[in-house]
Amino acid sequence: MPAARPAAPAVATPRVMAPTAGAFYLAGGAAALAVVLGSPFPAAGARLQLGGLAVTALLGGALLLLRGHVLPRWAFHLVAGSGTALITLAVPVCPTIGTALAISAVYLFVAVFVVFFCTWRQSVAHLLLLACAGAWALCDRPGVTPGVSVSMGVVLTFVSVVTGILVQRASSAGRDSLTGLANRRGFDDALDGALAGTARTGAPLSAALLDVDHFKRVNDRSGHAAGDDLLRAVAEECRAVLPAGAVLARYGGDEFAVLLPGVPGPAALELVEGLRSAARRAGLSCGVAELFPGESGADLMRRADSALYAAKAAGRGQSRLLDDASAVLAHDLAAALDAGQVRAWFQPVVDPADGAVVGVEALARWTHAERGAVPPLEFVHVAETSGLVHRLGLAVLADACRGALAVRRAAGRELLLTVNVSGRELACPDYPQRVLEVLAGTGFPAASLVLEVTESVVDASSTQALAALRALREHGIGVAIDDFGTGYSAFSRLDTLPADYLKLDAGFTADITTSPRRAGMLEALLGLSATLGLEVVAEGVETAEQARLLTRMGCPLAQGWLFGRPVPPQELAERLARAPQRTGAA
Repeated sequence: MPAARPAAPAVATPRVMAPTAGAFYLAGGAAALAVVLGSPFPAAGARLQLGGLAVTALLGGALLLLRGHVLPRWAFHLVAGSGTALITLAVPVCPTIGTALAISAVYLFVAVFVVFFCTWRQSVAHLLLLACAGAWALCDRPGVTPGVSVSMGVVLTFVSVVTGILVQRASSAGRDSLTGLANRRGFDDALDGALAGTARTGAPLSAALLDVDHFKRVNDRSGHAAGDDLLRAVAEECRAVLPAGAVLARYGGDEFAVLLPGVPGPAALELVEGLRSAARRAGLSCGVAELFPGESGADLMRRADSALYAAKAAGRGQSRLLDDASAVLAHDLAAALDAGQVRAWFQPVVDPADGAVVGVEALARWTHAERGAVPPLEFVHVAETSGLVHRLGLAVLADACRGALAVRRAAGRELLLTVNVSGRELACPDYPQRVLEVLAGTGFPAASLVLEVTESVVDASSTQALAALRALREHGIGVAIDDFGTGYSAFSRLDTLPADYLKLDAGFTADITTSPRRAGMLEALLGLSATLGLEVVAEGVETAEQARLLTRMGCPLAQGWLFGRPVPPQELAERLARAPQRTGAA
Protein backbone atom coordinates (compact mmCIF):
# COMPACT_ATOMS: atom_id res chain seq x y z
CA MET A 1 0.00 0.00 0.00
CA PRO A 2 1.53 3.38 -0.91
CA ALA A 3 2.35 5.70 1.93
CA ALA A 4 -0.03 8.51 2.59
CA ARG A 5 1.11 11.83 1.25
CA PRO A 6 2.08 14.35 3.95
CA ALA A 7 -0.87 16.62 4.48
CA ALA A 8 -1.13 20.17 5.68
CA PRO A 9 -2.96 20.67 8.97
CA ALA A 10 -6.74 20.51 8.73
CA VAL A 11 -7.00 24.21 9.59
CA ALA A 12 -4.94 25.19 6.53
CA THR A 13 -7.80 26.63 4.52
CA PRO A 14 -7.78 30.03 2.81
CA ARG A 15 -10.57 31.24 5.12
CA VAL A 16 -8.29 30.66 8.13
CA MET A 17 -4.92 31.40 6.56
CA ALA A 18 -5.91 34.75 5.06
CA PRO A 19 -6.93 36.57 8.27
CA THR A 20 -3.95 35.09 10.13
CA ALA A 21 -1.49 36.29 7.49
CA GLY A 22 -3.29 39.64 7.30
CA ALA A 23 -3.00 40.14 11.06
CA PHE A 24 0.72 39.29 10.98
CA TYR A 25 1.30 41.71 8.10
CA LEU A 26 -0.51 44.48 9.95
CA ALA A 27 1.47 43.80 13.13
CA GLY A 28 4.78 43.84 11.24
CA GLY A 29 3.83 46.99 9.35
CA ALA A 30 2.77 48.70 12.58
CA ALA A 31 6.11 47.78 14.20
CA ALA A 32 8.05 49.24 11.27
CA LEU A 33 5.88 52.37 11.27
CA ALA A 34 6.53 52.82 15.01
CA VAL A 35 10.28 52.80 14.26
CA VAL A 36 9.79 55.35 11.45
CA LEU A 37 7.79 57.71 13.66
CA GLY A 38 9.65 57.25 16.94
CA SER A 39 13.34 56.90 16.04
CA PRO A 40 15.90 59.40 14.71
CA PHE A 41 17.35 58.51 11.31
CA PRO A 42 20.80 59.69 10.30
CA ALA A 43 19.73 59.55 6.64
CA ALA A 44 16.37 60.75 5.35
CA GLY A 45 16.43 58.15 2.60
CA ALA A 46 16.47 55.31 5.13
CA ARG A 47 13.35 56.73 6.85
CA LEU A 48 11.51 56.90 3.52
CA GLN A 49 12.58 53.39 2.60
CA LEU A 50 11.46 51.91 5.92
CA GLY A 51 8.24 53.93 5.74
CA GLY A 52 7.54 52.60 2.28
CA LEU A 53 8.07 49.02 3.50
CA ALA A 54 5.76 49.67 6.49
CA VAL A 55 2.99 51.03 4.25
CA THR A 56 3.41 48.08 1.88
CA ALA A 57 3.00 45.65 4.79
CA LEU A 58 -0.08 47.49 6.10
CA LEU A 59 -1.73 47.54 2.67
CA GLY A 60 -0.88 43.86 2.16
CA GLY A 61 -2.41 43.00 5.51
CA ALA A 62 -5.59 44.90 4.70
CA LEU A 63 -5.92 43.16 1.34
CA LEU A 64 -5.41 39.74 2.92
CA LEU A 65 -8.10 40.44 5.48
CA LEU A 66 -10.57 41.62 2.85
CA ARG A 67 -9.89 39.35 -0.12
CA GLY A 68 -7.32 36.77 0.94
CA HIS A 69 -9.94 34.01 1.25
CA VAL A 70 -10.20 33.83 -2.56
CA LEU A 71 -6.51 32.90 -2.94
CA PRO A 72 -5.65 29.27 -3.62
CA ARG A 73 -3.78 27.52 -0.85
CA TRP A 74 -0.47 27.44 -2.75
CA ALA A 75 -0.49 31.25 -3.00
CA PHE A 76 0.13 31.53 0.72
CA HIS A 77 3.67 30.25 0.18
CA LEU A 78 4.19 33.46 -1.81
CA VAL A 79 2.56 35.42 1.00
CA ALA A 80 5.02 33.94 3.51
CA GLY A 81 7.96 34.50 1.16
CA SER A 82 6.92 38.11 0.59
CA GLY A 83 6.76 38.66 4.35
CA THR A 84 10.30 37.31 4.68
CA ALA A 85 11.46 39.64 1.90
CA LEU A 86 9.87 42.73 3.48
CA ILE A 87 11.50 42.03 6.86
CA THR A 88 14.88 41.34 5.22
CA LEU A 89 14.72 44.68 3.38
CA ALA A 90 13.60 46.53 6.51
CA VAL A 91 16.27 45.34 8.97
CA PRO A 92 19.31 46.91 7.23
CA VAL A 93 17.72 50.39 7.06
CA CYS A 94 16.75 50.51 10.76
CA PRO A 95 18.62 53.40 12.47
CA THR A 96 19.89 51.50 15.53
CA ILE A 97 20.89 48.04 16.61
CA GLY A 98 17.86 47.93 18.93
CA THR A 99 15.39 48.79 16.20
CA ALA A 100 17.06 46.34 13.82
CA LEU A 101 16.70 43.53 16.38
CA ALA A 102 13.09 44.56 17.07
CA ILE A 103 12.16 44.39 13.38
CA SER A 104 14.07 41.13 12.89
CA ALA A 105 11.88 39.63 15.65
CA VAL A 106 9.00 39.93 13.17
CA TYR A 107 10.58 36.91 11.44
CA LEU A 108 8.84 35.00 14.24
CA PHE A 109 5.46 35.82 12.68
CA VAL A 110 6.52 34.13 9.45
CA ALA A 111 7.92 31.15 11.33
CA VAL A 112 4.71 30.65 13.28
CA PHE A 113 2.61 31.04 10.13
CA VAL A 114 4.48 28.39 8.12
CA VAL A 115 4.63 25.77 10.88
CA PHE A 116 0.95 26.33 11.58
CA PHE A 117 -0.29 25.98 7.99
CA CYS A 118 2.36 24.05 6.02
CA THR A 119 3.57 20.47 5.99
CA TRP A 120 6.78 19.68 7.86
CA ARG A 121 8.84 19.67 4.66
CA GLN A 122 7.44 23.00 3.54
CA SER A 123 7.98 24.45 7.01
CA VAL A 124 11.64 23.38 7.05
CA ALA A 125 12.19 25.01 3.64
CA HIS A 126 10.65 28.29 4.79
CA LEU A 127 12.61 28.24 8.07
CA LEU A 128 15.90 27.70 6.23
CA LEU A 129 15.03 30.68 4.04
CA LEU A 130 14.29 32.72 7.17
CA ALA A 131 17.61 31.76 8.74
CA CYS A 132 19.59 32.72 5.65
CA ALA A 133 17.66 35.96 5.19
CA GLY A 134 18.10 36.93 8.86
CA ALA A 135 21.83 36.18 8.79
CA TRP A 136 22.26 38.32 5.66
CA ALA A 137 20.18 41.20 7.06
CA LEU A 138 22.17 41.40 10.31
CA CYS A 139 25.63 40.45 9.10
CA ASP A 140 26.80 44.04 8.38
CA ARG A 141 25.31 45.64 11.50
CA PRO A 142 28.06 46.86 13.83
CA GLY A 143 27.57 45.51 17.33
CA VAL A 144 25.63 42.44 16.29
CA THR A 145 27.87 39.65 17.53
CA PRO A 146 27.62 36.00 16.51
CA GLY A 147 26.17 35.30 19.96
CA VAL A 148 23.25 37.64 19.27
CA SER A 149 22.54 35.96 15.95
CA VAL A 150 22.77 32.49 17.51
CA SER A 151 20.47 33.42 20.41
CA MET A 152 17.90 34.79 17.96
CA GLY A 153 18.17 31.62 15.91
CA VAL A 154 17.71 29.44 19.01
CA VAL A 155 14.59 31.37 20.07
CA LEU A 156 13.18 31.22 16.55
CA THR A 157 13.84 27.47 16.31
CA PHE A 158 12.34 26.58 19.66
CA VAL A 159 9.23 28.69 19.15
CA SER A 160 8.77 27.13 15.72
CA VAL A 161 9.21 23.57 17.00
CA VAL A 162 6.85 24.04 19.94
CA THR A 163 4.25 25.70 17.69
CA GLY A 164 4.58 22.87 15.18
CA ILE A 165 4.07 20.21 17.86
CA LEU A 166 0.98 21.98 19.19
CA VAL A 167 -0.38 22.32 15.65
CA GLN A 168 0.24 18.66 14.95
CA ARG A 169 -1.65 17.63 18.08
CA ALA A 170 -4.51 20.02 17.39
CA SER A 171 -4.70 18.83 13.80
CA SER A 172 -4.75 15.16 14.86
CA ALA A 173 -7.94 15.85 16.81
CA GLY A 174 -9.67 16.10 13.44
CA ARG A 175 -7.80 13.18 11.88
CA ASP A 176 -8.58 9.46 11.99
CA SER A 177 -5.56 7.58 13.31
CA LEU A 178 -6.34 4.36 11.41
CA THR A 179 -6.78 5.69 7.86
CA GLY A 180 -5.15 9.12 8.03
CA LEU A 181 -8.38 10.66 6.72
CA ALA A 182 -10.37 13.38 8.43
CA ASN A 183 -12.55 12.02 11.21
CA ARG A 184 -16.12 13.05 12.07
CA ARG A 185 -14.91 16.25 13.72
CA GLY A 186 -12.63 17.13 10.82
CA PHE A 187 -15.44 16.46 8.34
CA ASP A 188 -17.87 18.67 10.27
CA ASP A 189 -15.30 21.50 10.25
CA ALA A 190 -14.87 21.09 6.49
CA LEU A 191 -18.65 21.03 6.04
CA ASP A 192 -19.00 24.31 7.95
CA GLY A 193 -16.42 25.91 5.66
CA ALA A 194 -18.08 24.54 2.54
CA LEU A 195 -21.49 25.81 3.66
CA ALA A 196 -20.06 29.28 4.16
CA GLY A 197 -18.52 29.16 0.68
CA THR A 198 -21.77 28.01 -0.89
CA ALA A 199 -23.72 30.75 0.88
CA ARG A 200 -21.26 33.32 -0.49
CA THR A 201 -20.93 32.08 -4.07
CA GLY A 202 -24.13 30.13 -4.70
CA ALA A 203 -22.10 27.15 -5.96
CA PRO A 204 -23.65 23.67 -5.52
CA LEU A 205 -22.58 21.40 -2.69
CA SER A 206 -23.11 17.66 -2.39
CA ALA A 207 -22.30 15.09 0.26
CA ALA A 208 -22.20 11.31 0.22
CA LEU A 209 -22.09 8.56 2.82
CA LEU A 210 -20.40 5.27 1.92
CA ASP A 211 -20.88 2.06 3.89
CA VAL A 212 -18.66 -1.02 3.54
CA ASP A 213 -21.01 -3.92 2.76
CA HIS A 214 -20.94 -6.86 5.18
CA PHE A 215 -18.00 -5.41 7.12
CA LYS A 216 -19.04 -7.24 10.29
CA ARG A 217 -18.47 -10.57 8.54
CA VAL A 218 -14.84 -9.61 7.91
CA ASN A 219 -14.27 -8.84 11.60
CA ASP A 220 -16.08 -12.00 12.70
CA ARG A 221 -14.32 -14.36 10.27
CA SER A 222 -10.82 -12.87 9.99
CA GLY A 223 -10.41 -10.66 13.07
CA HIS A 224 -10.28 -6.95 13.70
CA ALA A 225 -6.80 -6.62 12.20
CA ALA A 226 -8.18 -7.75 8.84
CA GLY A 227 -11.05 -5.30 9.24
CA ASP A 228 -8.58 -2.47 9.88
CA ASP A 229 -6.57 -3.45 6.80
CA LEU A 230 -9.74 -3.40 4.73
CA LEU A 231 -10.69 0.09 5.95
CA ARG A 232 -7.20 1.41 5.14
CA ALA A 233 -7.39 -0.15 1.67
CA VAL A 234 -10.81 1.35 0.95
CA ALA A 235 -9.58 4.74 2.15
CA GLU A 236 -6.57 4.64 -0.19
CA GLU A 237 -8.58 3.41 -3.17
CA CYS A 238 -11.21 6.12 -2.75
CA ARG A 239 -8.69 8.89 -2.04
CA ALA A 240 -6.79 8.06 -5.23
CA VAL A 241 -9.76 8.89 -7.50
CA LEU A 242 -11.28 11.88 -5.70
CA PRO A 243 -11.00 15.25 -7.43
CA ALA A 244 -9.13 18.18 -5.92
CA GLY A 245 -11.17 20.02 -3.33
CA ALA A 246 -13.13 16.94 -2.24
CA VAL A 247 -12.96 15.91 1.42
CA LEU A 248 -12.91 12.22 2.30
CA ALA A 249 -13.45 11.28 5.93
CA ARG A 250 -13.94 8.21 8.04
CA TYR A 251 -17.32 9.11 9.47
CA GLY A 252 -17.40 6.31 12.01
CA GLY A 253 -16.97 2.54 12.12
CA ASP A 254 -17.11 1.24 8.54
CA GLU A 255 -18.77 4.38 7.18
CA PHE A 256 -17.00 7.02 5.08
CA ALA A 257 -18.21 10.50 4.13
CA VAL A 258 -17.37 12.56 1.06
CA LEU A 259 -17.86 16.31 0.77
CA LEU A 260 -17.98 17.64 -2.80
CA PRO A 261 -17.95 21.47 -3.00
CA GLY A 262 -19.04 22.82 -6.38
CA VAL A 263 -20.51 19.47 -7.50
CA PRO A 264 -24.27 19.13 -8.17
CA GLY A 265 -26.19 16.01 -7.18
CA PRO A 266 -26.18 14.06 -10.49
CA ALA A 267 -22.46 14.67 -10.99
CA ALA A 268 -21.85 13.65 -7.36
CA LEU A 269 -23.74 10.41 -7.98
CA GLU A 270 -21.56 9.69 -11.02
CA LEU A 271 -18.44 10.45 -9.00
CA VAL A 272 -19.54 8.19 -6.16
CA GLU A 273 -20.18 5.40 -8.66
CA GLY A 274 -16.53 5.84 -9.64
CA LEU A 275 -15.56 5.40 -6.00
CA ARG A 276 -17.55 2.17 -5.84
CA SER A 277 -15.74 0.88 -8.90
CA ALA A 278 -12.36 1.90 -7.48
CA ALA A 279 -12.96 0.04 -4.21
CA ARG A 280 -11.88 -3.42 -5.36
CA ARG A 281 -11.35 -4.88 -1.90
CA ALA A 282 -14.95 -4.39 -0.75
CA GLY A 283 -18.45 -3.57 -1.95
CA LEU A 284 -19.87 -0.18 -1.06
CA SER A 285 -23.39 1.13 -0.58
CA CYS A 286 -23.63 4.88 -1.14
CA GLY A 287 -26.14 7.63 -0.47
CA VAL A 288 -25.84 11.05 -2.12
CA ALA A 289 -27.61 14.34 -1.41
CA GLU A 290 -27.24 17.84 -2.81
CA LEU A 291 -27.63 20.85 -0.54
CA PHE A 292 -31.04 22.46 -0.88
CA PRO A 293 -31.46 26.24 -0.35
CA GLY A 294 -32.06 27.00 3.29
CA GLU A 295 -30.77 23.65 4.50
CA SER A 296 -28.25 23.24 7.30
CA GLY A 297 -25.31 20.86 7.22
CA ALA A 298 -27.20 18.49 9.52
CA ASP A 299 -30.13 18.47 7.08
CA LEU A 300 -27.80 17.63 4.19
CA MET A 301 -26.18 14.73 6.05
CA ARG A 302 -29.56 13.41 7.21
CA ARG A 303 -30.69 13.22 3.59
CA ALA A 304 -27.45 11.54 2.56
CA ASP A 305 -28.02 9.03 5.36
CA SER A 306 -31.57 8.42 4.14
CA ALA A 307 -30.27 7.85 0.61
CA LEU A 308 -27.72 5.38 2.02
CA TYR A 309 -30.51 3.63 3.92
CA ALA A 310 -32.46 3.32 0.66
CA ALA A 311 -29.41 1.90 -1.14
CA LYS A 312 -28.90 -0.73 1.56
CA ALA A 313 -32.59 -1.58 1.67
CA ALA A 314 -32.54 -2.12 -2.11
CA GLY A 315 -29.92 -4.85 -1.79
CA ARG A 316 -26.60 -3.06 -1.11
CA GLY A 317 -23.80 -2.58 -3.60
CA GLN A 318 -25.41 0.46 -5.23
CA SER A 319 -25.79 4.23 -4.98
CA ARG A 320 -28.87 6.36 -4.42
CA LEU A 321 -29.50 10.07 -5.01
CA LEU A 322 -32.65 11.77 -3.80
CA ASP A 323 -34.18 13.16 -6.99
CA ASP A 324 -34.97 16.86 -7.46
CA ALA A 325 -38.73 16.40 -7.13
CA SER A 326 -38.29 14.63 -3.81
CA ALA A 327 -35.87 17.31 -2.66
CA VAL A 328 -38.36 20.06 -3.49
CA LEU A 329 -41.18 18.21 -1.75
CA ALA A 330 -38.92 17.53 1.25
CA HIS A 331 -38.14 21.24 1.49
CA ASP A 332 -41.84 22.09 1.36
CA LEU A 333 -42.65 19.38 3.90
CA ALA A 334 -40.05 20.77 6.31
CA ALA A 335 -41.61 24.22 5.95
CA ALA A 336 -45.08 22.74 6.49
CA LEU A 337 -43.91 21.01 9.67
CA ASP A 338 -42.45 24.29 10.91
CA ALA A 339 -45.78 26.00 10.26
CA GLY A 340 -47.88 23.23 11.81
CA GLN A 341 -49.63 22.50 8.50
CA VAL A 342 -49.39 18.70 8.68
CA ARG A 343 -52.46 17.64 10.63
CA ALA A 344 -53.90 14.47 12.11
CA TRP A 345 -57.32 13.40 10.80
CA PHE A 346 -59.31 10.72 12.56
CA GLN A 347 -61.01 7.55 11.34
CA PRO A 348 -63.36 6.01 13.93
CA VAL A 349 -62.64 2.65 15.54
CA VAL A 350 -65.96 1.12 16.58
CA ASP A 351 -67.68 -1.79 18.24
CA PRO A 352 -69.10 -3.61 15.19
CA ALA A 353 -72.14 -4.75 17.18
CA ASP A 354 -73.65 -1.27 17.44
CA GLY A 355 -71.25 1.04 15.61
CA ALA A 356 -70.42 2.96 18.80
CA VAL A 357 -67.12 4.82 18.53
CA VAL A 358 -64.56 3.50 21.03
CA GLY A 359 -61.43 5.03 19.53
CA VAL A 360 -59.84 6.81 16.57
CA GLU A 361 -56.89 6.15 14.30
CA ALA A 362 -54.79 9.23 13.52
CA LEU A 363 -53.87 9.60 9.83
CA ALA A 364 -51.48 12.29 8.61
CA ARG A 365 -52.87 14.81 6.13
CA TRP A 366 -51.07 17.65 4.34
CA THR A 367 -52.58 20.25 2.03
CA HIS A 368 -49.84 21.86 -0.09
CA ALA A 369 -50.29 25.54 -0.93
CA GLU A 370 -49.88 24.86 -4.68
CA ARG A 371 -50.46 21.13 -5.17
CA GLY A 372 -53.43 20.79 -2.85
CA ALA A 373 -53.81 17.58 -0.88
CA VAL A 374 -50.61 15.50 -1.08
CA PRO A 375 -51.18 11.71 -0.89
CA PRO A 376 -49.91 10.40 2.47
CA LEU A 377 -47.96 7.60 0.79
CA GLU A 378 -46.04 10.22 -1.18
CA PHE A 379 -45.08 12.60 1.60
CA VAL A 380 -44.45 9.84 4.14
CA HIS A 381 -42.03 8.25 1.66
CA VAL A 382 -40.31 11.62 1.18
CA ALA A 383 -40.09 12.01 4.96
CA GLU A 384 -38.47 8.56 5.20
CA THR A 385 -35.89 9.31 2.52
CA SER A 386 -35.13 12.90 3.54
CA GLY A 387 -34.60 12.39 7.27
CA LEU A 388 -37.82 14.19 8.21
CA VAL A 389 -39.67 11.11 9.45
CA HIS A 390 -38.83 11.80 13.11
CA ARG A 391 -40.19 15.35 12.92
CA LEU A 392 -43.24 14.18 10.98
CA GLY A 393 -44.04 11.38 13.42
CA LEU A 394 -43.78 13.57 16.51
CA ALA A 395 -45.73 16.41 14.88
CA VAL A 396 -48.60 14.07 13.95
CA LEU A 397 -48.52 12.46 17.41
CA ALA A 398 -48.74 15.82 19.17
CA ASP A 399 -51.54 17.07 16.90
CA ALA A 400 -53.39 13.77 17.30
CA CYS A 401 -53.17 13.97 21.10
CA ARG A 402 -54.58 17.49 21.12
CA GLY A 403 -57.33 16.54 18.68
CA ALA A 404 -58.21 13.38 20.58
CA LEU A 405 -58.68 15.34 23.80
CA ALA A 406 -61.25 17.55 22.01
CA VAL A 407 -63.04 14.51 20.59
CA ARG A 408 -63.10 12.83 24.02
CA ARG A 409 -64.68 15.93 25.55
CA ALA A 410 -67.33 15.99 22.82
CA ALA A 411 -68.04 12.27 23.26
CA GLY A 412 -68.17 12.56 27.01
CA ARG A 413 -66.10 9.42 27.49
CA GLU A 414 -62.62 7.99 27.10
CA LEU A 415 -61.51 7.00 23.62
CA LEU A 416 -58.47 5.13 22.39
CA LEU A 417 -56.07 6.95 20.09
CA THR A 418 -53.95 4.86 17.67
CA VAL A 419 -51.00 6.43 15.84
CA ASN A 420 -48.75 4.83 13.21
CA VAL A 421 -45.01 4.59 13.92
CA SER A 422 -42.24 3.86 11.41
CA GLY A 423 -39.28 1.57 11.95
CA ARG A 424 -36.86 4.47 11.62
CA GLU A 425 -38.58 6.28 14.48
CA LEU A 426 -38.32 3.23 16.71
CA ALA A 427 -34.63 2.89 15.84
CA CYS A 428 -33.97 6.30 17.39
CA PRO A 429 -32.56 5.67 20.90
CA ASP A 430 -34.52 8.48 22.53
CA TYR A 431 -37.85 7.80 20.80
CA PRO A 432 -39.63 6.55 23.96
CA GLN A 433 -38.55 9.68 25.82
CA ARG A 434 -39.83 11.90 22.99
CA VAL A 435 -43.23 10.18 23.07
CA LEU A 436 -43.48 10.67 26.83
CA GLU A 437 -42.58 14.35 26.41
CA VAL A 438 -45.40 14.76 23.87
CA LEU A 439 -47.86 13.13 26.26
CA ALA A 440 -46.70 15.36 29.11
CA GLY A 441 -46.94 18.46 26.92
CA THR A 442 -50.44 17.71 25.64
CA GLY A 443 -51.90 16.08 28.75
CA PHE A 444 -53.06 13.00 26.87
CA PRO A 445 -53.08 9.85 29.06
CA ALA A 446 -50.55 7.15 28.18
CA ALA A 447 -53.07 4.40 28.90
CA SER A 448 -55.30 5.62 26.04
CA LEU A 449 -52.51 5.74 23.43
CA VAL A 450 -51.80 2.84 21.07
CA LEU A 451 -48.83 2.90 18.70
CA GLU A 452 -49.28 0.95 15.47
CA VAL A 453 -46.29 -0.84 13.92
CA THR A 454 -46.06 -3.39 11.14
CA GLU A 455 -44.94 -6.93 11.92
CA SER A 456 -41.70 -6.46 9.96
CA VAL A 457 -40.72 -3.55 12.23
CA VAL A 458 -40.82 -5.73 15.31
CA ASP A 459 -38.99 -8.61 13.69
CA ALA A 460 -36.83 -10.42 16.21
CA SER A 461 -33.69 -8.96 14.64
CA SER A 462 -34.83 -5.38 15.30
CA THR A 463 -33.46 -5.21 18.83
CA GLN A 464 -33.67 -1.41 19.04
CA ALA A 465 -37.32 -1.43 17.94
CA LEU A 466 -38.20 -4.17 20.41
CA ALA A 467 -36.47 -2.33 23.25
CA ALA A 468 -38.36 0.89 22.40
CA LEU A 469 -41.72 -0.89 22.34
CA ARG A 470 -41.04 -2.62 25.65
CA ALA A 471 -40.06 0.69 27.25
CA LEU A 472 -43.25 2.33 25.99
CA ARG A 473 -45.43 -0.52 27.23
CA GLU A 474 -43.87 -0.17 30.67
CA HIS A 475 -45.38 3.33 30.76
CA GLY A 476 -48.85 2.01 29.92
CA ILE A 477 -48.78 2.75 26.18
CA GLY A 478 -50.38 0.05 24.03
CA VAL A 479 -48.87 -1.50 20.90
CA ALA A 480 -50.82 -2.73 17.87
CA ILE A 481 -49.48 -4.95 15.11
CA ASP A 482 -50.77 -3.33 11.92
CA ASP A 483 -51.61 -4.95 8.57
CA PHE A 484 -51.62 -8.48 10.00
CA GLY A 485 -52.53 -11.01 7.35
CA THR A 486 -50.10 -9.75 4.69
CA GLY A 487 -46.51 -10.59 3.82
CA TYR A 488 -44.92 -13.04 6.24
CA SER A 489 -47.59 -12.87 8.94
CA ALA A 490 -47.73 -16.09 10.94
CA PHE A 491 -49.93 -17.31 13.80
CA SER A 492 -46.88 -18.92 15.40
CA ARG A 493 -45.29 -15.55 16.06
CA LEU A 494 -48.20 -13.99 17.93
CA ASP A 495 -46.86 -15.11 21.31
CA THR A 496 -43.47 -13.42 20.70
CA LEU A 497 -44.67 -10.00 19.50
CA PRO A 498 -44.75 -7.24 22.16
CA ALA A 499 -48.31 -6.24 21.37
CA ASP A 500 -51.72 -5.58 22.87
CA TYR A 501 -53.80 -5.25 19.68
CA LEU A 502 -53.86 -7.04 16.35
CA LYS A 503 -55.12 -5.09 13.34
CA LEU A 504 -56.27 -7.31 10.47
CA ASP A 505 -55.36 -6.00 7.03
CA ALA A 506 -58.27 -4.76 4.92
CA GLY A 507 -57.43 -7.38 2.28
CA PHE A 508 -57.93 -10.12 4.85
CA THR A 509 -61.27 -8.67 5.97
CA ALA A 510 -62.59 -8.19 2.42
CA ASP A 511 -63.00 -11.93 1.77
CA ILE A 512 -64.59 -13.11 5.01
CA THR A 513 -68.15 -13.08 3.57
CA THR A 514 -67.24 -14.84 0.33
CA SER A 515 -64.55 -17.31 1.41
CA PRO A 516 -65.46 -19.92 4.05
CA ARG A 517 -61.79 -20.74 4.52
CA ARG A 518 -60.95 -17.08 5.17
CA ALA A 519 -63.87 -16.86 7.61
CA GLY A 520 -62.58 -20.00 9.36
CA MET A 521 -59.10 -18.50 9.63
CA LEU A 522 -60.57 -15.34 11.13
CA GLU A 523 -62.56 -17.31 13.71
CA ALA A 524 -59.44 -19.28 14.66
CA LEU A 525 -57.41 -16.09 14.88
CA LEU A 526 -60.00 -14.47 17.15
CA GLY A 527 -59.88 -17.44 19.49
CA LEU A 528 -56.09 -17.52 19.55
CA SER A 529 -55.87 -13.76 20.10
CA ALA A 530 -58.29 -13.95 23.02
CA THR A 531 -56.15 -16.69 24.57
CA LEU A 532 -53.04 -14.52 24.17
CA GLY A 533 -54.74 -11.41 25.53
CA LEU A 534 -54.76 -9.57 22.17
CA GLU A 535 -57.70 -7.45 21.04
CA VAL A 536 -58.43 -7.72 17.31
CA VAL A 537 -59.31 -4.72 15.14
CA ALA A 538 -60.71 -5.63 11.71
CA GLU A 539 -59.77 -2.95 9.16
CA GLY A 540 -61.46 -2.23 5.84
CA VAL A 541 -65.05 -3.01 6.87
CA GLU A 542 -67.20 -1.66 4.05
CA THR A 543 -70.48 -3.60 4.19
CA ALA A 544 -73.12 -4.31 6.81
CA GLU A 545 -72.77 -8.03 6.02
CA GLN A 546 -69.09 -7.91 7.03
CA ALA A 547 -70.01 -6.09 10.24
CA ARG A 548 -72.68 -8.67 11.13
CA LEU A 549 -70.29 -11.57 10.54
CA LEU A 550 -67.60 -9.92 12.69
CA THR A 551 -70.18 -9.40 15.45
CA ARG A 552 -71.28 -13.03 15.25
CA MET A 553 -67.67 -14.19 15.54
CA GLY A 554 -67.04 -11.93 18.54
CA CYS A 555 -64.60 -9.50 16.91
CA PRO A 556 -64.39 -6.65 19.46
CA LEU A 557 -63.27 -3.75 17.25
CA ALA A 558 -63.53 -2.66 13.63
CA GLN A 559 -62.95 0.29 11.36
CA GLY A 560 -63.64 1.09 7.73
CA TRP A 561 -65.70 3.26 5.43
CA LEU A 562 -68.91 1.66 6.67
CA PHE A 563 -68.35 3.42 10.01
CA GLY A 564 -66.68 6.58 8.76
CA ARG A 565 -63.92 7.94 6.59
CA PRO A 566 -60.99 10.00 7.94
CA VAL A 567 -62.15 13.50 8.89
CA PRO A 568 -60.69 16.47 10.81
CA PRO A 569 -61.01 16.09 14.60
CA GLN A 570 -63.49 18.96 14.87
CA GLU A 571 -65.85 17.30 12.42
CA LEU A 572 -65.74 14.02 14.33
CA ALA A 573 -66.20 15.86 17.64
CA GLU A 574 -69.35 17.56 16.31
CA ARG A 575 -70.70 14.20 15.11
CA LEU A 576 -70.09 12.54 18.47
CA ALA A 577 -71.58 15.48 20.35
CA ARG A 578 -74.86 14.89 18.47
CA ALA A 579 -74.78 11.10 18.89
CA PRO A 580 -76.53 9.32 21.78
CA GLN A 581 -74.17 8.77 24.73
CA ARG A 582 -72.94 5.21 25.20
CA THR A 583 -72.97 3.86 28.71
CA GLY A 584 -69.75 2.52 30.15
CA ALA A 585 -66.13 3.38 29.45
CA ALA A 586 -64.39 2.34 26.29
